[in-house]
Amino acid sequence: MILKKIFPCLLASFLMGPALTFSVFAAEKPVEILTLKQTIESAIEANIGLQSSQEGTKAAQATQKGQKTLFLPTFNVTYKLDRDDSAFSVGGSVFGSKQEYSLITTVTQPIFTGFANLNQYKIASLGLDVAKINEKLVRQDIIFNAKRIYFSMLEAQKLFDIAQKTVTQLKAHTEVAQNYYQVGMTPLNDYLQAQVELANAEQDLIVAKNNLENAESDFNLLLRRPLETPVKIDDITDYFSFEQDLDYCFAEADNNRLEVKVATLEVEIKEKEVRLAGKNYYPSIDLQGSYFNIGADWDVNGGTGITDPSGWNILATASWNFWEWGRTSYGVHEKHSRLSQARLQKTEILDNIHLQVKKAYLRTQEAEKAIITVERAIEQAKENFRINEERYKAQVATSTDVLDAQTLLARTVTNYYKALYAFKTSKAALYRTIGQEIIE
Repeated sequence: MILKKIFPCLLASFLMGPALTFSVFAAEKPVEILTLKQTIESAIEANIGLQSSQEGTKAAQATQKGQKTLFLPTFNVTYKLDRDDSAFSVGGSVFGSKQEYSLITTVTQPIFTGFANLNQYKIASLGLDVAKINEKLVRQDIIFNAKRIYFSMLEAQKLFDIAQKTVTQLKAHTEVAQNYYQVGMTPLNDYLQAQVELANAEQDLIVAKNNLENAESDFNLLLRRPLETPVKIDDITDYFSFEQDLDYCFAEADNNRLEVKVATLEVEIKEKEVRLAGKNYYPSIDLQGSYFNIGADWDVNGGTGITDPSGWNILATASWNFWEWGRTSYGVHEKHSRLSQARLQKTEILDNIHLQVKKAYLRTQEAEKAIITVERAIEQAKENFRINEERYKAQVATSTDVLDAQTLLARTVTNYYKALYAFKTSKAALYRTIGQEIIE
């Protein structure tokens, strides 16, 4: 569309003119102008939520590695002292207290745990997958939030510029009205009306300035900078239509939305927990080997009364709690209910995602149509203002005609920029709802 390329140039004449000096920030050196891409990259780097999710991923990795060790043998060393103070006699000889030192080294290898170790490891692995996806989800939210704040900042700048231009135009018109009144060419009410409209415009300028300062604070908070840091960002006045239809958006959301993948993993985790809860339906088998040293002194190297100072043994143990009054069965039933709950939650997530996609798609379409409608009226509003201003100077139009034309022009340009940045924000939200990381 030709208008998309040339329209920003058409607005330049309206926004040019004496500029009101910014008093929001005072910079001693040139301020870097940030592009949208730079803003997003800086927001990702500075975001605490992303750093927290990265730590969550590290924790899940540690949990997975910890569960993996359950398959490996464990080693144990025990050093102890046994002392018996009771006296006893053998063959007429009386013996007093007796003490014995022992050092035992044990190796235990689990052979079968009712699939408990295997299921715990799988659950930990799925938990790691969930943590990684949640990290990506946080990143997607940061990208969308950065776009939203960036476009809000541009809109606040444009509305501030419009308010400045409006005040400048009304001041000029008020001076003309005053001069005409003083020489008796127009009635007093024309001059008074111009003063009232100027006062209203100055009030609107204060509001626009405050909105701009708030937008700058939001921008600095996004990048975790001091709130009073000067802000300059690259202007974006062109736009590109979203060419795809709603069915495409639904399909993309089904394939790309990470929330669906997390819900699927949660279902798999619940399935593994059902199997884990049934571990007591099976016996557990361990293989244990020990090597011991016994002595009368601390060096456990034999001594008086000790006939076998060292040795080893191997022990295979099978245990099975075959009756626990239904405890295992109740646990399995609970996990089945949790599994059904996870499946229902996944269905609900899919329904909500489709609703989000449709709303974002319709908002995007609505905003683009508003842009097309308003941009056609800009030139007419500018020409209308110019004509009424010239007619007023020629005394063939009233001050009211000029003020109405000026108000119409300011409102039309304001509506254009509101529609423009609403479209950009809506399209950013649409990309988020279909799971695409696109920077425009």
